[in-house]
Amino acid sequence: MERSTTSDTASEKPNPSHHNTGAVQMRIKNTNSHHDRLSQSKSMILSENVKVAEPVNRHRRNHSQHNLTLADIISTQDHTVVEKEGYLLKAKIADGGKKLRKNWSTSWIVLTARKMEFYKESKQPALANLKPGYKPECVDLCGARIEWTSEKSSRKNVFQITTVSGNEFLLQSDIDFLILDWFHAIKNAIDRLPKERSCTSRNLEFKLRRSSSIELLNSLDTESKEPKPEHRKSLIFRLNYSASDTNDRNRVKSRLKKFISRRPSLKTLQEKGLIKDQIFGSHLHLVCEHEKSTVPQFVRLCIKAVEKRGLDVDGIYRVSGNLATIQKLRFVVNQEEKLNLDDSQWEDIHVVTGALKMFFRELPEPLFPYCFFEQFVEAIKIPDNATRIKSIRSLVKKLPRPNYDTMKILFEHLKKIAAKESVNLMSTQSLGIVFGPTLLRPEKETGNMAVHMLYQNQIVELMLSEYSKIFGSEED
Repeated sequence: MERSTTSDTASEKPNPSHHNTGAVQMRIKNTNSHHDRLSQSKSMILSENVKVAEPVNRHRRNHSQHNLTLADIISTQDHTVVEKEGYLLKAKIADGGKKLRKNWSTSWIVLTARKMEFYKESKQPALANLKPGYKPECVDLCGARIEWTSEKSSRKNVFQITTVSGNEFLLQSDIDFLILDWFHAIKNAIDRLPKERSCTSRNLEFKLRRSSSIELLNSLDTESKEPKPEHRKSLIFRLNYSASDTNDRNRVKSRLKKFISRRPSLKTLQEKGLIKDQIFGSHLHLVCEHEKSTVPQFVRLCIKAVEKRGLDVDGIYRVSGNLATIQKLRFVVNQEEKLNLDDSQWEDIHVVTGALKMFFRELPEPLFPYCFFEQFVEAIKIPDNATRIKSIRSLVKKLPRPNYDTMKILFEHLKKIAAKESVNLMSTQSLGIVFGPTLLRPEKETGNMAVHMLYQNQIVELMLSEYSKIFGSEED
């Protein structure tokens, strides 16, 4: 009512008789509003060339939520066209150059032409972004670097993104073609952006705009200035100290080199019993020879534990367990002979399945030996199903005894997992996706990695579907 009255007054033609006064007194009486007490009495001078301004809503929440439309929000964002989105495992390991503790989590990642946004388990990030106060973690790709890394994590298929501001992220997926697709998509986005120098200068300008003082400017100017006379003594002292400190470090390095050169070899330590034979990372036949068996004891224990309490678990073998606990289990297996997987510290069955997958992933030569890789790939390409099964069966029979026996007991176990598909949602196709790249891989990555992974999945899936024909004792 207040707005309409004022507007009508302003739109009427001026009355000559009222020209001398020219003042409209506005009185707002609202005893219920605490925010309008300071504006209970106001006066405004109106003329025919001046329009009355719209009343300004002083309530901050109303101003931010109701005055902005969806179009306003989208228009303020740059490069909002989504190029790719989906789930990946993410770990932030550095923030502004400061190292952070690695903590893997599943994130819904949205890639645009200029940036990446990480959402917490949100399948509709566009809607989540409109919630009051919700701010997804954002990564500016301008000037960023992307590279594959195997040193930052024991997981496979890990690549690292480093931004110009010193933030570092690890992204990972067990599905080879999926992570490869993400790597190329992000790399292409980075390559299309300006080079690192322009991005760095823009970041500097942003910091200067946000700075409330001129300290940053002064620090930049100081680098180009010569030291003042009163500071020369302290500069000379620092130079002398740095020189002596460098000499000390060189002496320490020299002593360390001598110590390392005199240290006993791994074989000597193993012969003396100081270091026991490792289970993880050793060749399959060496583990079996040490245990005087054709199937590693650790594999049998894991299978027994999963069949005892994991057949009905949703996403068994697909869901990742806690990496720190898996590494702890790995250490126990490598150092101790007896292992009790019924212990409370291994109660999460995903830790057991994660350790079993890690055992096969870290074999120096996979369960399907390298020399058989191309033969299995050619066999799976055969169009006729009966001939294809017969060819796969023939190859399996040629495998070394530890590989054959371990493969047989593993696939028999996975067949039991697939039989519970209605409960655990793990079909033969899902198990093929999980175990294909782990059990079967080429010695050297040549050609299309995604095509190789497709054949790997199909081989495992076929061997599970036709288990009795491939591993059966009777001839077809």
